[in-house]
Amino acid sequence: MIKKGIILSGGLGTRMSPLTKAVNKQLLPIYDKPLIFYPLSILMLAKIKDILIIVNKGQLNQFKNILPEKNNFGVTIHYKEQLKPKGLPDAFILGEKFINKSNVAMILGDNFFYGQNLSKLLINCAKIKKGAKIILHNVQNPELFGVAKLDTKNKKIIKIIEKPKKFISNNAITGLYFFDNNVVKYAKKLKPSKRGELEITDLIYEYKKRNRLKFEMIGRGAIWSDAGKIEDLSNVSSYVKSVEKVQGIKIACLEEISLLKKWIDKKKIA
Repeated sequence: MIKKGIILSGGLGTRMSPLTKAVNKQLLPIYDKPLIFYPLSILMLAKIKDILIIVNKGQLNQFKNILPEKNNFGVTIHYKEQLKPKGLPDAFILGEKFINKSNVAMILGDNFFYGQNLSKLLINCAKIKKGAKIILHNVQNPELFGVAKLDTKNKKIIKIIEKPKKFISNNAITGLYFFDNNVVKYAKKLKPSKRGELEITDLIYEYKKRNRLKFEMIGRGAIWSDAGKIEDLSNVSSYVKSVEKVQGIKIACLEEISLLKKWIDKKKIA
């Protein structure tokens, strides 16, 4: 099982300006909880409780006020400051000491997942020993995402393209990834793209060309959203409110997840 996870919570948050001039977008509310609680809950559902959160320089205390390094419901939190955004694979370079010799999962701090059988899918993905596994989801606007063209018969990825100008597939690569320990070595070999950043699609391709890349699809009973824009933040917040009110449950309730996994007891919650 993968035991370590990274939440990438840096970035400039320009799509949500001026809100993000005062606070990191991952600390903005999705209904009744900070946005970062949702990706954190996903790692916890995958039974990952040793977690590195990468934040912008100067914003460390904002995060520590909400998620201190200790006493987090059985979860251990570490922090690493990022001087400036260099692309998603930079998370593995910054987190080299944290990763050490382990395999690792990474989730983007503005990604929202929820749905039936999601926990089972996450636990299966966390069992990866060699190679990489990515999570795909059908979208209506694939030109906004990195996408994967599939050979569904043989369950293989044929091609990976970042924000394709021409339609090749509507299978978007979500912001949740599972990698073996080679990820640090591969990330260090990457060169910046035309926009001056390391690209996650290039990192994924390193596994594909070695025939070590697998995927899972999020079914119709689950949803995924990039909550990195004002409209998306509002839509996801309304969705969470509706589910919690109608079903009488909590989404991304860190205390409940830890209790069900027996990382803490009722006394700790109280």
